Amino acid sequence: MIKEQKHDQHKCNKHIMAVHDAMDILNGRWKISIIASLCFNTLRFTDLLREVEGISGKMLSRELKNLEENQLVTRIVLNTQPITVEYKLTEYGHTLKEVIDSLANWGHKHRKKITGN
Repeated sequence: MIKEQKHDQHKCNKHIMAVHDAMDILNGRWKISIIASLCFNTLRFTDLLREVEGISGKMLSRELKNLEENQLVTRIVLNTQPITVEYKLTEYGHTLKEVIDSLANWGHKHRKKITGN
């Protein structure tokens, strides 16, 4: 029985470590909203500024760079005048869609529970 408890504790520790790893990447106020916006469309920088209410241009730029570094978002520079920059989720970034959808579903249920609407 003791051996089984240690095994369960090991599984729990690995699970918690994986959650910490995910939260290290998705931490902060804005990253999940940015990813959620990009789940639906490729967007220009200014479109993302409108979609993610309250974020500043400087913060959006910083968050997009971090998401690029973590291979979740790709930056596309179009050869237009003036130059147009678009952002889209990478194939790897799209693996977060299920997570985003689960968060949204929970958020809808929570809002309904708390507000009654």
